[in-house]
Amino acid sequence: MAAAASGASAGAGAKPGRLNVPAGMAGSLRLDPSSPASSASSAAAAARLLEIPKTPSPSKVTYSDRFIPCRSSSRLHNFSLADRPSPGSGSRDDSSAYSRLLRAELFGGDSSPGGDKQESPGSNNLFRFKTDPRSSAPSSPFAEKLDCTGVGSPTPKKAPRKVPKTPHKVLDAPSLQDDFYLNLVDWSSQNMLAVGLGTCVYLWSASSSKVTKLCDLGPRDSVCAVHWTREGSYLAVGTSLGDVQIWDSSRCKRIRNMGGHQTRAGVLAWNSTILSSGSRDKNILQHDIRVPTDYISKFAGHRSEVCGLKWSHDDRELASGGNDNQLLVWNQRSQQPVLRLTQHTAAVKAIAWSPHQHSLVASGGGTADRCIKFWNTANGNMLNSIDTGSQVCNLAWCKNVNELVSTHGYSQNQIMVWKYPSMSKVATLTGHTLRVLYLATSPDGQTIVTGAGDETLRFWNIFPSMKAQAPARDAGLFSFSRSHIR
Repeated sequence: MAAAASGASAGAGAKPGRLNVPAGMAGSLRLDPSSPASSASSAAAAARLLEIPKTPSPSKVTYSDRFIPCRSSSRLHNFSLADRPSPGSGSRDDSSAYSRLLRAELFGGDSSPGGDKQESPGSNNLFRFKTDPRSSAPSSPFAEKLDCTGVGSPTPKKAPRKVPKTPHKVLDAPSLQDDFYLNLVDWSSQNMLAVGLGTCVYLWSASSSKVTKLCDLGPRDSVCAVHWTREGSYLAVGTSLGDVQIWDSSRCKRIRNMGGHQTRAGVLAWNSTILSSGSRDKNILQHDIRVPTDYISKFAGHRSEVCGLKWSHDDRELASGGNDNQLLVWNQRSQQPVLRLTQHTAAVKAIAWSPHQHSLVASGGGTADRCIKFWNTANGNMLNSIDTGSQVCNLAWCKNVNELVSTHGYSQNQIMVWKYPSMSKVATLTGHTLRVLYLATSPDGQTIVTGAGDETLRFWNIFPSMKAQAPARDAGLFSFSRSHIR
């Protein structure tokens, strides 16, 4: 009886110190309420578990062989402890109590409020990272720019291509006519530049800078147009008397003279074997150098002087512009124009076919028009019209990139490089003091030469190469200097 009484009194004394946990938690915490010894030891362990540690005196230094890191400055509050059930227990209340107890031991009594958020049943992660609400801004100034996935951020804008603002070379060209209706400069596929100066034609080698006098028409005639064959061996020359001459550049010898025009032949255009010539007499003549006759057909459609003439790259269509403000499109099967485009309000000299898109041609109008217009010759629709602000004298499309260059007269005398189809300006070049009436492109498509009534020829490197697509450089084919073409 005494033993029972003492056991009862011992049990009664241990009751107040017992850890109040759910029944399902007792097994995991090894609590055995039936044993007095285990009750006492469990109560003592729980007391130690929940005991608040005392802060040591600052004057007393405690040395230990264990390093316990301070987590007060860490970002553990960003991690949420998942509410996982304790081993061997399926009760929701039990797991919640176990989670709170474990969280208090790991993170201290002031745990993150976000930690009570329930984990999805299928997740096995114990910790879950959350965004720090105190740091809404990116931690690095480059955080918004560096996006490894490429999702949610725009593609970085490509830097615009730089075009040199000064010419590579300047040639003096005395007696270069200031006449909008003439075409006195052309660059061959063999890197030879032909220039009509007064009654003479001069050849300038871009490789060696050698100047050769090809011909002199005499005091009663003058040069109105020059145009190379595609192979670059023969040069066609239009004269003020209306003749069209064929010259062998290697021998400086005339091999053919063809008549047919009543007055000056101011524009020429080669097909593979057909040479087209436009004249002030309003007609376009088709010359076949394989037959002995002067011309094989005549196109009559303009009501004024023909000043622009270009064959398409596939040799199927011929575009002609005139002082009657019209752009006409012809083919070889008919002597009547297949398209008559009348939207320009001034003379149409500038014509260029796109080497990148079939049936796309650009045309430029004179002082009263100032516009570059783009046409689809398959259906006759005008695709776009850009007001350049000054007279459009020439157009040339780059074969390396989808860009084109235009030269201008009144009133700014500038050279402009455009990106197609956006028609955004790549560069604006100045230097000529009079209208930039003449334009030709080098065989590699990178350099252009412009001529003006100021009697100068200027070489500009404005387009990238076809392979490298690298920015144009000031150093290249030419060294900057000024010399004479004759």
